[in-house]
Amino acid sequence: MDDLALYFHWPFCLAKCPYCDFNSHVRESIPQARMLAALRAELVFEAGRLGERRVTSIFFGGGTPSLMDPESVAALIAEAGQLFTLAPEAEITLEANPTSIEAGRFTAYRAAGVNRVSIGVQSFEEASLKFLGRQHSAEQAIKAIELGAKIFPRISFDLIYARPGQTEAAWRAELRQALTLAADHLSLYQLTIEEGTKFATLYGRGEFALPEEELAARLYEATAEEASRFGLLPYEISNYARPGAESRHNLAYWRYQDYVGIGPGAHGRVTLGGALLATSRHRAPEAWMDLVERQGHGTTTEEAIAPEDRAREALLMGLRLAEGVLLPRFAARTGVAFEDAVDQAMLEACLEEGYLTLSADNITATEQGRHRLDALLPALLR
Repeated sequence: MDDLALYFHWPFCLAKCPYCDFNSHVRESIPQARMLAALRAELVFEAGRLGERRVTSIFFGGGTPSLMDPESVAALIAEAGQLFTLAPEAEITLEANPTSIEAGRFTAYRAAGVNRVSIGVQSFEEASLKFLGRQHSAEQAIKAIELGAKIFPRISFDLIYARPGQTEAAWRAELRQALTLAADHLSLYQLTIEEGTKFATLYGRGEFALPEEELAARLYEATAEEASRFGLLPYEISNYARPGAESRHNLAYWRYQDYVGIGPGAHGRVTLGGALLATSRHRAPEAWMDLVERQGHGTTTEEAIAPEDRAREALLMGLRLAEGVLLPRFAARTGVAFEDAVDQAMLEACLEEGYLTLSADNITATEQGRHRLDALLPALLR
């Protein structure tokens, strides 16, 4: 029985953060019942065509899934267990913002079957929270983490660094504060300017500046140093965990395994009829619900991925991981031998510079190499 990761997208937020380019929407009222019915319909559709699969992880992402009724979360988990085989050790994660948290709601999510919570903190500095458009205070963030640690077996939270005016000393101090809290996993992202966001407009006008490249590199190095002191290791470019606490769901993406994306704007990679399909749903929640109600799913594109494109995707994802890419698995998944997927001269240069290491069955980016992947990969991949 083949493994499968299952993703549900909840697109609604209390406010749109200025840095965010995710498929998120602010509405005066959220159609909870209609959304649940549509999510269940897509789940039934996928189960009907995929057949027997073992679900190893479920992830409720967004948007802000902690605005979702706990009863809806429970219903989707239960239905996934009926339609597929839910692994006994399945990781079930729900993303939450500190503004949408209270004890009863967290307790209800735990009772629904959620065993891991990921909290969108982003900063412990009040001025930075305001700049980032967050609706919570630092105190609320700390209380949310402490509450989550009491209720859920596993907890993660996010921080954003390389913010305007941020110094290495200030980031180290903030990170140490974060690491004293009871999380076994941290996602630590460098602030980037994404097209179409409010920040893109403000940055283009020169209303703020990001740290210079050299400082940003020092902040990245400081991140790994501070995390390692608390036993959290960088298993992926932006993710740190105690051994055994890595995000199993995200590992399915990075290892290029099958995953189903359900909900508005959700993407998937699923094997069907011997082909690996790239799927995507309509992004607008209301239009997506209309489609689901008419045809049982909100899919807008579904295409078979050619072997050379599978190879590119597998390397783009897998080289982000500290473990790298297992070459026999790469060849089996993509239908392409590793040596045929890369430019040999560029590969040799990367090996000589110490950006990559290559063995008989594994290709790995070193710490230096992972920091430069965005620049290396376009030249490395054919």
